[in-house]
Amino acid sequence: MLVSLVLPFLGLVSAQSTQPAPGQPSHHGNVGGFEIIGNSLVSAQQLFLGTLDKVYFVDKVENNPTQINGHPAWASEWSLSSNQQRAMDALTNTFCAGGNVLGNGTWINVGGNQAVTSGGNAADSQTGGPPYDDPDGRTSIRMLDPCDDGNCDWHLAPTPSGQRWYPTLETLEDGSILILGGCTNGGYVNDANQDNPTYEFYPPRGPAITSPILTKTLPVNLFPLTWLLPSGRLLIQSNWRTALLDYRTNTETPLDNMPNAVRVYPASAGTVMLPLTPANKYTATILFCGGSNIDTDRWTSPGFMPVTIPAATSCVTLTPDASPSYQPEDELRGGQSMSNLILLPNGQVLNLNGARMGTAGYGNDAWAIGHSYADVPVLEPALFDPAAQRGHRWTQDGLQQSTVPRLYHSSALLLPDGSVFVSGSNPNPDYAVGQDVRYPTEYRSELFYPPYYNERRPQPNGIPTQLSYGGPAFGVVLNADDLSHDISNVNSTKVVIIRPGFSTHSMNMGQRYVELAMTYTAYAANSTAILHVSQLPPNAAVLAPGPALIFVVVKGVPSVGLKVMIGSGQLGTQTMLETTNLPTSTLVPQANVAQPNVNKASPSGATSHLPVGGLLTFLLSLLVSMILHTSVF
Repeated sequence: MLVSLVLPFLGLVSAQSTQPAPGQPSHHGNVGGFEIIGNSLVSAQQLFLGTLDKVYFVDKVENNPTQINGHPAWASEWSLSSNQQRAMDALTNTFCAGGNVLGNGTWINVGGNQAVTSGGNAADSQTGGPPYDDPDGRTSIRMLDPCDDGNCDWHLAPTPSGQRWYPTLETLEDGSILILGGCTNGGYVNDANQDNPTYEFYPPRGPAITSPILTKTLPVNLFPLTWLLPSGRLLIQSNWRTALLDYRTNTETPLDNMPNAVRVYPASAGTVMLPLTPANKYTATILFCGGSNIDTDRWTSPGFMPVTIPAATSCVTLTPDASPSYQPEDELRGGQSMSNLILLPNGQVLNLNGARMGTAGYGNDAWAIGHSYADVPVLEPALFDPAAQRGHRWTQDGLQQSTVPRLYHSSALLLPDGSVFVSGSNPNPDYAVGQDVRYPTEYRSELFYPPYYNERRPQPNGIPTQLSYGGPAFGVVLNADDLSHDISNVNSTKVVIIRPGFSTHSMNMGQRYVELAMTYTAYAANSTAILHVSQLPPNAAVLAPGPALIFVVVKGVPSVGLKVMIGSGQLGTQTMLETTNLPTSTLVPQANVAQPNVNKASPSGATSHLPVGGLLTFLLSLLVSMILHTSVF
C-alpha cells in the first residue's frame, strides 16, 4: 500500500501493518428506522459478531424447524455480505449461558441448562437422545474460533466450569475471562438451595472463590452486572447492592446501594459503560436505565404478578473509581425493562427493545400474557447523548418505530457498517408460533439505521491491524471528500475503538468504547489531513486484549469499521510501552507555504518531526494529495 510505504519514510507514522481503506456501506438504509432483512435459523437469545462478515446466534434448546445432525439446531451463523446462513451444532444445552471473547479472539459460551425435551421439561437422559439430543450444558465451556469460510464449529473445552445457569463473563487484562455467579438448576429467580455465589476463571486458576455480594443478594443475583474498570477492579451490581472486587486479592469493597429500581435480571435494566475518552481521562461511568422497583421479599411472595408492575423510568450513573455514590441522570420518556443499550461510533447510545410493563421471564401462570411476564412492547428507539446538556440527553426526533415486539430473549449488536442488528424475542418454554400466540418465538431479524447511516463515510488510509498498549503513534490520512471539503471538520474528527460484546438478556457482556488520543496536521490548500493517533493507554484494564472494531468519525459520521486486534493476540500479561508525545495540532494555511518552520517544538517540549511550513510543507501537501487520489493501494 503506497500510504503505508510513504508515511513511515517521512517519519509520520510507525511502520506497522496497515489495512486497505474501508469503503462505503453496501446499500442505503431506512435512516432512523428499521428494515427486516430475513428470518434467522434459530432465535437470537445470544448474539455476537465473530468476523466483519459473520454474526453468530445461540438459542435455547427448542423445536426450531432448522435441523442439524438429526436434531433441531440451536446455533447458527449469518453472513452479512451474502445474507446466507448455516446451522451449527452447539453440542450441549446453551439455555441461559453467558459469553465473551478471550484475548486471542476465541469466543467462549459458558453454562446453560440440563438436557430437556418438548416444552422445556427435563429429559430422561442427560447425555443426549431424542427428540432434541441436547446433553446437559450447565458445566460446559463451548468455544468457537470464528471464520469466513464456513469451516469453523463449536467445540468443548477440556476443563468444565462449575454448574452455572445465568453466569456473567468479563474479559480481564491478560485476556482470560472471569466467570461469575449463577445457579445450578435455573428458575425465574434464585434460591439458597441452588445458589452458586462464586467466581472462577478461564483458563482455570483453581477452585471457585465465594463472592460476598452474591451471597447477600438473593433471590435477585443472577447475571450480576459486571465491568472491568480502568483501575483493574471489577464493578459488581446485584439486586440493590454494589461492590468493587479486587480479584487479585479476592476482596470486595461495598459501594452505595442502587437507588430507585432493581437493574439486574429479571428486572433487566438497560446498562452500558459510557465512552472512555482522553477528555474524561479514561474514567469509567456506568449508565443504568429502567428496570423494576420491586422489594427483595416481593419476588417470591404469593400472588406476585410481575406483568402488572410498571417498568421504571429512572436512569442513574456511577463512576466507581471516583465515587461510591450514584448520580441521577435524565429519565427515560417511558418505563422500560429488558432494553438494550448499544454504543454507536459517534459516542451516542441507542436504546431499543423491551417492555413498559413487567419483567424478564416466562411461565405457565394464569396471569401471564401467553407465557410472557411482560407486556406493552417498546417499539420506539431512543438516542442518549452523554455530551448533551442535562435535561436534553434523550431524543427520539427523526426515529421510527419497529414493527416487531422484542421482549424476553431479544438481542442487539453494533455492526461494522454502523447499523445495529436486532433479533430474537421468545418468552415461551418452547417453539411457539401462530396467530393465537401473542408473543411468538421470533425469527424476524432487523437492521436499525442510525441517523448518520446514509451519509458519505470517511475512507481513512493507514488504519493498523493491531494496537499496542502505549508505543509509537500511527498516522491516518483523510482526503478532501472525507472532510467534506471543509478543513475545519478535522476539529470534529476522532478515532474510536468499539467492542460490540456478547448480547444476551439485555446485556452486551464486554461492550466497550474507547476514544484514542489524537492530533492532526491539516492542509488548507487541498482540504486534506493527517491524523496523529496514539495507541491505547498503557493499561489493559481500559480495554482488555482481543478483537474489536476501529472507526474514524468525522463530524459524527463514522467510517465503516475495520477489525483490529488489541494487544498481543495471545493470552498472558500484555506488554506496556511508553506513550510517545503527539505533535501539536497544526493547520497549514495556503498563505504559509513560503514561510519555513520545520521541526517546531510543541508546548509539551516534544519535538514534532512534521514539516509545518516552507517548501517541504508544500511538497508534503502535494504528496498527500497524490496519495489520496491515486488508485494504487
